[in-house]
Parts: sequence; structure tokens; C-alpha cells
Amino acid sequence: MLDQKTICAISTPPGIGGIAVIRVSGKEAITIVDLVFNSPNKTKRLIDQKANTLHFGSIVSEEQIIDEVIAALFKAPHSFTGEDIVEISCHGSVFIQQQILQLLITKGARMAQPGEFTQRAFLNGKMDLSQAEAVADLIASGNAAAHKMALNQMRGGFSKELIQLRSELLRFAALVELELDFSEEDVEFADRTLLIELSTQVAGLLQRLTESFKLGNVIKNGIPVAIIGETNVGKSTLLNALLNEDKAIVSDIHGTTRDVIEDVVTIGGTLFRFSDTAGIRDTADVIENMGIERSYLQLDKAEIVILVTDISRAILPITERIKSIREKITHQQLIIVANKDDLATDKARVELSAFPLLPNECLIYLAAKSRLNLEQLIAKMTSTFDFNGLGAADVVVSNVRHYEALSLALQAIRLVIEGLNTGITGDFLAQDIRECLHYLGEITGEITTDETLGYIFKNFCIGK
Repeated sequence: MLDQKTICAISTPPGIGGIAVIRVSGKEAITIVDLVFNSPNKTKRLIDQKANTLHFGSIVSEEQIIDEVIAALFKAPHSFTGEDIVEISCHGSVFIQQQILQLLITKGARMAQPGEFTQRAFLNGKMDLSQAEAVADLIASGNAAAHKMALNQMRGGFSKELIQLRSELLRFAALVELELDFSEEDVEFADRTLLIELSTQVAGLLQRLTESFKLGNVIKNGIPVAIIGETNVGKSTLLNALLNEDKAIVSDIHGTTRDVIEDVVTIGGTLFRFSDTAGIRDTADVIENMGIERSYLQLDKAEIVILVTDISRAILPITERIKSIREKITHQQLIIVANKDDLATDKARVELSAFPLLPNECLIYLAAKSRLNLEQLIAKMTSTFDFNGLGAADVVVSNVRHYEALSLALQAIRLVIEGLNTGITGDFLAQDIRECLHYLGEITGEITTDETLGYIFKNFCIGK
């Protein structure tokens, strides 16, 4: 666990800005700032002021004014960290920020570690571990859905369900373990029928939460989209059109793209993670073949596969390519793009339109070079995941650590249900219940280690 020394850090982004905020937290926070803060008439002491108040004054060093500031006071336990906090709003000069920080350190504070303010909030019971992790997700949210999901988790929407079910399971675990003390009398304190009902309820919730990870992952990290097809059909041109920049090299020479080109862009409020892959063809070039193999690997990672075809060419190879891609994908949405539609004949369009499509497939005619019908492709992509239907109270799992713990808890509760149905003895039943409780407790931080805390908070920014 961290020491209790007063900490300080710049909480606003690095660089020059109109205003910067320096946060100070700890038992000596107000006292330390008082040593360097002067009110306009030099009669006001911050230590004597009420909580949740703002105070204008100057930060001084040996009677020399560094800057005029606003000091915001928050007193324990009613603050973000649960400790006394002073937030100093100064001008955004890097020099001023560093001067104030150095001054605070000379008066007894120390620099905060990454995520240390949030970690103290967790250790002081202001939030559980899943809520603390949601703080980082909220800061990193790049679209409306990610913001809504992180905000719900930070407010405890995820924790409330887990805590309630864990409390019920804990009660049953205690009753089952109590039976072990009276094993010779062959009594049952825990109603097996109610325990089966509760275990089934817990299993259903855990199943729903683990299944939501697919949606949560794409909200947080972007929808992975693989752009695939033969050489010179316009894959790179399409990528450039979607990104609105010349990211990929476009050339008439076959095999120009030999590796996977990736980029991320927000379209219509939805984050997409595009992968432009090497053109698929028969070639003796060893390097190009390696690129083609990577193209197929991208299919497994994608949620949307855009198969780019050249409708100005013969139709039969296009339909054969569609069939071959079908064999390599499972759940993905397949969008067949008939590119270079401005060069196609009516006969080609009729022939391709007659090709039967599966339920998770669609066909879009466009010309990537001139951006003709590009909005139809974008509309189809954005409709694949309906983030607008995500309610403020909907619980969606987006954290890999949570997903792993939930999966293990689900395995354990299924063993409990199986044991109840087969009449397993109380000692084994209690062990399975405790295992489920352990993994649920890992999510909220009721069961944790210094190593886990270090792993979680090391990726936070300093000042948060």
C-alpha cells in the first residue's frame, strides 16, 4: 500500500494552456498550501476556511509572487480521495506550473505516482476497484457510447449488481459451512431449493455480463474492420476515402500493399479500427505471400469484413471469391463492395445482384475513387452495432480483467449448480461457492493484492 504522505501533481494535460490545475492531497495538504498562499490582505489562512470554498490569492516564494491563483478547498472525508484536497488553478505557463510544484515539494509534499489520487480514493473507500478503473476509461472515452458506458460503471452500475448477489451467496456459504459443524447430526441450515434458485440467477447474470464483453470491447477499442480482396480492386483507395487522408499507397502495380495497414477513425460518433490488407492472389513472391497470410489472420480479429471487388472485371471470379471468404469467417458481418461501379456495365450489375446472399451479408455498389455511394457503406457499418440503444443504466463489461474474473466465477457457480443437482456433500459445495465469491470480490476489490493494484493504476496519468 502507498504511504500517507501528502502528494501533489499537475492534473491538467501537459503543455501551455490558459489555466492549469495542481492537485494536492493528504493530511497536510491545506497546511502545506497555506505556507505558500497569500490572500490579498494577507490575513486569510486556508486552514481556517470552510470546505468546498474558493479563495483568490497569490502563490509566493520568499515574498516573490509566482502567480495569482484560485485555491479550491475540499476536506476529508468529502473529497475525491477521501483526504483533504487543495486544487490550485494557476495560469497555464509551464514555468509557473513547475515553480509551484517545486515549492510544494520543498514544503513537505511529494510528487504523486500515476493514478495515485484514484488509488487513494479506492483505499479510502470512496469507490470500489471497478469504479476506479472506470475513471481511466472515462478519461480515454473517444465517443458517446464509450463515455456512457464508463460513466455508468464509475457511478457503480456494474458494482451494485455484483455486490448484491455476492452478499446473498456469502449468506448461503456461511449456512453451508455451519452445517459442517453439525455434520454428525445430519442437519441442513441452507435451503437447497433457494440455493439452486439463487445460483441459477447468479449464473444467468454472469452469463449476460460475459456475453456483453464483445460489445463493450468494440465500444472501448473501436469496431475492428478488415478490408480484404484481390490486388488492384481498390482496397487502399477505399481506406483512404474512409479516413479522408492518403494513408495507403495507391498504385496500378499489383502487390503494392504487402503488410497490414491499420488506422482508427471516428465516423458518425462510432470508433472504427480499419485494417487494409495485402491483395489476395497467386504469387511466387515470398514476402507478398506472408502479407496474404496476414490478410487471412485479420479476418478472425474483425467484426466487419469488407470484401472489395472490381465489378468492371468478370463476375465469376467475384462470386468465387465471396464463397472462399465465407469459408473463413463465422459471425462477422460481410459487406461485399462492388467497387468501380462507375466503370461497370448494366449486365455486370444484374449478374452480381442475382448472386444469393446470406443473412449476415450485404452488397453495396460504389466508386471509392470518386466517393460515389460511400455514405451507403458508412451507414451499413455504423448500423452493425446499435450503440444508440445503449441505455444509461445498461451494464456492459469492457475490461479484460473483469471479463476473466467473471468467466471464472461463472465456471464456479455452474459447479455449484451441478453439485446441488447431484447431491454433493456440503464441504465441496462450500468450496465451489467460496471460489465464485473470490472471483466476484476480485472485480470490486473486496479481494485484492498490491500486485493487482500496481497493475491497474500504473497506466493512469499522473494527476489522476
